[in-house]
Amino acid sequence: MAPAITLAAEAPKLSAANTGFMLICSALVMLMTPGLAFFYGGMVRVKSTLNMLMMSFISLGIVTILWVLYGFSLAFGTDSGSFIGWNSDWVGLSNIGLTELWDGYTIPIFVFMVFQLMFAIITPALISGALADRVKFSAWALFIALWATVVYFPVAHWVWGAGGWAFELGVIDFAGGTAVHINAGAAALGVILVIGKRVGFKKDPMRPHSLPLVMLGAGLLWFGWFGFNAGSWLGNDDGVGALMFVNTQVATAAAMLAWLAYEKIRHGAFTTLGAASGAVAGLVAITPSGGAVSPLGAIAVGAIAGLLCAMAVGLKYKFGYDDSLDVVGVHLVGGVIGSLLIGFFATGKGQSTATGVFYGDHSFDQLWKQCAGVFAVLAYSLVVSAILAFLLDKTIGMRVSEDDEVAGIDQAEHAETAYDFSGAGGGAARTAVPAGVADTASKKVDA
Repeated sequence: MAPAITLAAEAPKLSAANTGFMLICSALVMLMTPGLAFFYGGMVRVKSTLNMLMMSFISLGIVTILWVLYGFSLAFGTDSGSFIGWNSDWVGLSNIGLTELWDGYTIPIFVFMVFQLMFAIITPALISGALADRVKFSAWALFIALWATVVYFPVAHWVWGAGGWAFELGVIDFAGGTAVHINAGAAALGVILVIGKRVGFKKDPMRPHSLPLVMLGAGLLWFGWFGFNAGSWLGNDDGVGALMFVNTQVATAAAMLAWLAYEKIRHGAFTTLGAASGAVAGLVAITPSGGAVSPLGAIAVGAIAGLLCAMAVGLKYKFGYDDSLDVVGVHLVGGVIGSLLIGFFATGKGQSTATGVFYGDHSFDQLWKQCAGVFAVLAYSLVVSAILAFLLDKTIGMRVSEDDEVAGIDQAEHAETAYDFSGAGGGAARTAVPAGVADTASKKVDA
């Protein structure tokens, strides 16, 4: 009788469909950074518009180079002590085969690398919204480089890297509630506690100068977030990515409606800024949880996040920290809410069999795991970010001068302005205006 033959499990093969899908998702996530730039750019005063745009765009340059040189290796290389990774073959992406697959998946390492790169780019860009109007651009660029190296790359390894302590503990973070949003929100709080308030905080009006830009940015973020979330499953073979796609839409809608309802009750109006902010709060909250909850759970996650984030943005006036564009109120609070609610709403029928309190986990096992991940990332990012800001402030200085801040950081740091009115009303129409009136009008425009 012939001996029994044991067949080895068939190794994954490159999937053109999943590879193409992930490249599209990577491009969508890249689009989120310019979308964020418009979102933030419309929320600041005219004199800070270009600086706000540049604070996001510069991350595209700096983080890309660092990721290629060593960031990818630190975040996803072979684990060392459950804290950091390293793979010398990935330094400079020098020894990666074109068709070499990401371990256990059907996409090339290059595709996984570039998808994760887009996450690494947008995370420090999120921090910039808290620092509007007052930070030197050179100091900000250096902060991005240092922060990505000592905060983002290690935290990404904790949460998503094989061997990372949060990954091994079983902390659920589908697409970045801890590694992206809590990480960025806590960093924003740490930096603003060091550099202080804007000139005129709580005294001068600091209203958004262009709500259409805000809505455009929010729309681009919402659109790109489908790649951010659904793409994080790295393929389309079992329906989990589709669940995440649906839950992303559902939670965002619920959060926007909850924010607007709170705003109407509290302030008497439905504002466009509230609609945009509510949508972003929902996107933030569903990011960690969307693969674990049902669509009904996504409604709950979004509604709770929309309400609590709307309430949280006012805390800066109560406690006196100047979070210019509500990064703490939306990203930190929204990330915490979305991450912790997994411990209540996880069904066990999505990305894993882990269940929440409302689905049978009466030992609170998953909730405690979520708490461990949330508060470890929050504490680490808050403390290290504050130390980095303190060191930069004491060496090269983090803030522009008070005169430059009052006059406008765009002109001081970039020698440009967002809107040029010098040609307005020229030609024949101007000759019909009496000289004295024209001079007066010109002075008002210049002012």
